[in-house]
Amino acid sequence: MAQRRMFSKKVTDTDTFLDMPLSTQALYFHLNMHADDDGFIDNTKTIQRMIGSSDDDRKLLVAKQFIIPFENGLVVIKDWRVHNYIQGDRYHKTQYINEKSQLIVEENNMYTKSIQDVSNMDTQVRLGKDRLGKDRKDILSGSDEPDSVPYKEIIDYLNEKANTKYRSSGSKTKLLIKARVNDGFDLDDFKKVIATKTSQWLNDPKMKKFLRPETLFGTKFEGYLNEVGVTQPTKKDYSQMTREQQLIEVMGKDGVRF
Repeated sequence: MAQRRMFSKKVTDTDTFLDMPLSTQALYFHLNMHADDDGFIDNTKTIQRMIGSSDDDRKLLVAKQFIIPFENGLVVIKDWRVHNYIQGDRYHKTQYINEKSQLIVEENNMYTKSIQDVSNMDTQVRLGKDRLGKDRKDILSGSDEPDSVPYKEIIDYLNEKANTKYRSSGSKTKLLIKARVNDGFDLDDFKKVIATKTSQWLNDPKMKKFLRPETLFGTKFEGYLNEVGVTQPTKKDYSQMTREQQLIEVMGKDGVRF
């Protein structure tokens, strides 16, 4: 197996990658370093323990499609061929032939999982729909208890303050919120960050687009939370004032002599 690994900025310099928590980014780099020459990793849990990463970091990589999981616990780096080109004399074919046969290499060199059993997939989709609204296993915490994280309250508050229409049920949004909750932040902290950034960005055409979960609840969350609010002075309309009133506003009453 080759001992050197490369990384493409086309992947690691994107907003999608950089908005993830640093622990998630670190896990991605370590998974790449420990992958075989076809991008497969069979000891993800060991690598997580080695670097102090959590299951939420791995699940976020899956949700954002940086890695592709298999039922037996294997994962493969989706952008492996974007990152690495291994010369033939150094290349060692993966031992996971069955899993590799389930992958398609797209024109952009990314792996995609092929759909081999449409009828089985359709059954799984129907089962998923039948379970909506029922108690089910929490995919983020791995617990059989219902998830108590206030996703809806947080996203409803964001939509109200920023006049947006984000869904609290989105998997990426839930993973970001869950990660911050695991860091020790609560509902009031989320509301403070939302209130702070909407007051700063809502009326700024260039910044308004960043009033979104992936920016607000990403790696800069704690920094946003600790920002000191800056109140912008109210601009007065001098055009409606007399010349004398304008001078008083600019110089002060005691500074004007008529």
